[in-house]
Amino acid sequence: MTHNHEGNLPPSAEEVISKVPAVTLGFWIVKVLATTLGETGGDAVTMTTLHADTNAHNGGYLIGTGVFLVIFLGAAVAQIAAKKFNPWIYWCAIVASTTVGTAMADFFDRSLGIGYTGGASILLACVLGSLALWYLTLGTVNVQTVATPKVEIFYWVTITFSQTLGTALGDWIAGDTGLGYRGGAVVFGAALAVLAALYYWTDISRVSLFWAAFILTRPLGATVGDLLDKPAAQGGFAVSRPMASTIILVTIVALVAVLPQRAGRHLMARQSQLD
Repeated sequence: MTHNHEGNLPPSAEEVISKVPAVTLGFWIVKVLATTLGETGGDAVTMTTLHADTNAHNGGYLIGTGVFLVIFLGAAVAQIAAKKFNPWIYWCAIVASTTVGTAMADFFDRSLGIGYTGGASILLACVLGSLALWYLTLGTVNVQTVATPKVEIFYWVTITFSQTLGTALGDWIAGDTGLGYRGGAVVFGAALAVLAALYYWTDISRVSLFWAAFILTRPLGATVGDLLDKPAAQGGFAVSRPMASTIILVTIVALVAVLPQRAGRHLMARQSQLD
């Protein structure tokens, strides 16, 4: 898991090759598309196929959550079992986490009646709690250190909470505030632009900015996904969910194949010879 270019690194450091991609512009583009696919793909199963949108208590959201959870667990196990970064396995796991997040959030918010505000609040606490436990256990939540099974478990648990939070947050902004899907997309897009400005023009912790951006890309994808497939009467473009999902999936596959995909790297202190 480590890679050392002798003479290029300080004597006390070694280079860790991460199991997740380097954070580049290409990463964020694919991430937003993956979260959008999670929304349209999740809704295609729970709403279009299982009709949970017309009856939130027919078990559609619960069945969808179960199906997507199995797929996500399989993808996460494959990701953790991989010896090195594999972009195809990684992005499959990300898409799977967004679809299960979509179905799970809708189940809690609609089937259980928690509501968007309550659901978003609970899930935000889960995300922050997961990050806090990760930090207290390992001393960092820098994603470029994701190179061992223990760190990967923290990573994927946190990501699943954040993807679920994003769905609830997107629905809350679009629905309860009256902004609609277009307004919600503008709000989250503007928030990401502010984070980008903070990244380039301030010294705020890059790790903190990453997680803030990672969380906010999910509600952006959720509102854009809803904008695409909701009926015109609800402010959407009325594109069928299966069609929208197929177009986004093809775009993601093309971008992963074309855009540079390299593993992240991180300098870690060498262990003492006495360890």
